[in-house]
Amino acid sequence: MSQAEQLARGLEAMRLVLGAGQRQKLLAYLALLYKWNRTYRLTAVRAQDQAVSHHLLDSLSILPFVPEGPLLDVGSGGGAPGIPLAVARPDLAVTLLDGNAKKAAFLRQATIELDLTNVSVHGGRVEQYHPQIGFFAVVARAFGELADFAAMSRHLPAAEGVWLAMKGARPDGEIGRLPGWAQVEAVHPLAVPGVGGERHLIVMRRAMAD
Repeated sequence: MSQAEQLARGLEAMRLVLGAGQRQKLLAYLALLYKWNRTYRLTAVRAQDQAVSHHLLDSLSILPFVPEGPLLDVGSGGGAPGIPLAVARPDLAVTLLDGNAKKAAFLRQATIELDLTNVSVHGGRVEQYHPQIGFFAVVARAFGELADFAAMSRHLPAAEGVWLAMKGARPDGEIGRLPGWAQVEAVHPLAVPGVGGERHLIVMRRAMAD
């Protein structure tokens, strides 16, 4: 099955509707990712038959939970989930952040080649990133401990903003280790066609007294 067919079937299974131009742009992103991956190690998923499921569909699985307003992808690496979300939501202002200079260079090149006018890239550590405005969503995929993710990016969500942490199995132990100022609002199980094992999205907000 071609990547285009995998994407079409996956989107249908997830009840997501994207135009032909958007689907083409997502596949162009994958081609660019694997071209650069030969040199820069942008992804650990080397089997290209898993690229659609593990990069595109996995990223897009959180789309129903992404709020309106600017979004920050922390530790974006190869651009997931930020780039697929930006393609699916051209109205969404997306910032990709990564402290690795080579990965940031890829992200900038991908933004140019894919003509993603709603995407900006910042190279640097999350703790040292102090933009003028807060984000309505701060998202990370496979960042590590929830407490570390929240602590390192504590200054980045807007007052009404959320953290969106993409996880595998439900991380009850990590949730129990969260500081009091970070509260879990919801835990959403995610069904991603072609991805085995559990997937969850943890939605967190600042406690009211923070």
